[in-house]
Amino acid sequence: MDIDISLKFFSYEWKIFIDKKWMQFAIVIITIFATTIVSYWGSTRILLLIPLMLGGIAFVLVLLNKINIGYILVLLSGMFISFEGPGHVNATVIAVAMLIGLWFLDMLVIKRDFQIIKSRPLLPVVIFLVCSVISFVMGQIPWFVFANQAPLDAQIGGFTIFVLSLGIMITTAHLIQDIKWLEIIVWTFIGFGSIYIFGRIFYLPVDRFFQRGFSASSMFWTWLIALSFGQLVYNRRLKKSLKGFLLILVLATLYIAIIQGYDWKSGWLPPLVVIAVILGLRYPRLVILAIPIALIVAGTLVSILILSDEYSWGTRIDAWLIVLEISRANPLFGLGFSNYYWYTPLFPIRGWYVNFNSHSQYVDLIAQVGLLGLVSFLWIFIEVGRLSWRLKNHLPDGFARSYAYSVLAGVIGTLVAAFLVDWVLPFVYNIGFIGFRASILPWIFFGGLISIEQIYKGTIINK
Repeated sequence: MDIDISLKFFSYEWKIFIDKKWMQFAIVIITIFATTIVSYWGSTRILLLIPLMLGGIAFVLVLLNKINIGYILVLLSGMFISFEGPGHVNATVIAVAMLIGLWFLDMLVIKRDFQIIKSRPLLPVVIFLVCSVISFVMGQIPWFVFANQAPLDAQIGGFTIFVLSLGIMITTAHLIQDIKWLEIIVWTFIGFGSIYIFGRIFYLPVDRFFQRGFSASSMFWTWLIALSFGQLVYNRRLKKSLKGFLLILVLATLYIAIIQGYDWKSGWLPPLVVIAVILGLRYPRLVILAIPIALIVAGTLVSILILSDEYSWGTRIDAWLIVLEISRANPLFGLGFSNYYWYTPLFPIRGWYVNFNSHSQYVDLIAQVGLLGLVSFLWIFIEVGRLSWRLKNHLPDGFARSYAYSVLAGVIGTLVAAFLVDWVLPFVYNIGFIGFRASILPWIFFGGLISIEQIYKGTIINK
C-alpha cells in the first residue's frame, strides 16, 4: 500500500508520497536497526530507546521522500543532540550513516543502477578508501612483539570515521541535484552558527545547548568564516541587509576567536588564513604589493606562537619524530587504525613511557594509512581546490560562484587546521567521534562543490 500525505503550513503545501517498495525497504532497515540496538545494549536500556526508535521510524519515512532533509539533521544533531552511545558514537554518526546507506540502497534496490558521476576529486577519494581498507587489514598484524595492538573496536571506530567522512562526500555529490538544496544547507549552517556566535558575544548560556564537540572544533570556525565571508565578498545578489548581517557575523566570530580565545590557535589561525585567501582572490593586484608585508607578519606571528607556547610545540615535535619512527615498520600502508597509540610506550618521550598521539593530522595519516594514504588525502584537497578554481570563473554570479570561492579558501584553511590537530579525520584516541560532529563539515561542502559542477555541466562550464 502506498502512502500519500499532504501537509499544509500557512500558504505552503508539502506532499509526501512513499510507494510500496520504499515501505518494504524501510521496514527492513528499521527492523535491523532495532534488533541491533536491543542485542548490543541489553534489556535495561530498551525502554529508554523506544522513543528514539519511534522518532527514527518517522524520520526514515520522511527521508524516503525528501532525503536531502537528512543534511539538516546532520547539522542539527551535531550542534544540539547530546545522545552518545558506546565509544562516543553520537547522533551525527547515525545520521551520516543513514544518509549514505539510503543513497546506496536506493541505487541498488530501487533504481537498480549503480553509477558514480565523473568528477576528478572522486578518483582520489576512491583510492583513499582502498588504501584505508588495506591499512585496516594491515592493522591486524602485530608490528611490535612487545606491545599490545589497539582493541578491535578502536580500530573499527577509526576506520568508520574515514569511511563515513569520504562516504558523505560521495553521497552529497550525488544527492544534491538542485542548487536550492545546497543553499538551504549552507544558510542553515550559517544561521544556527550565528546563534552561537552572537550568544557568546552577549554572554548568553549558549554552551548549554550547543554541543562542545561541535562548537569547540576548528572546522566549525573555519567553515563558518569561509562560507559567510565568501558570500559577503562575492555574492552581488545578496541584499544589503543580509550583507550587513554577514559582516557583523564575521567580525563577531573573529572577536571571539582572537580576543576571547587567543590561546586556542585552531580557533582563529585557519579562519584568518581563509579571510586572507578570499581577499587575495578578490584583490589580486594588492597581493603582489602585500607579499613582503605578509611574509614579515607571518614570520613574526609564527615566532610569537612558538615562543608563547614553547613547551607545547617542543613536545609536539618530539611526538611527531617518535610516531614517524614507529611508522617505519610499514611506511606505505601504515600500521592500521589506532595501533600506533599502543606502540608509543616502547619509545619514551622526554623520559616518559606513556601512550600519546601525534596531534597532527598528517603524522596520524602516515602512522595509520601510510604514505600512500597521506598522498591520497592531499590529492583530494588538490583536486577540490582545482575544481573550485575552475568553477569560480565559469559559474553565474550569485550563490554558486561565491560558494566556489568559499570552498577554495576553505580547502586551504582546512589544510592549516589539519597541521595543528586531527580536526579533519579525528583520531580515535584524541578528537574521536566527539569531534566528528564538526569534522564532517568540509566533506559535505566538498561534495556540494561537485554537485554544483554536475548541475552546471554542459551549460556554463563548457562555454
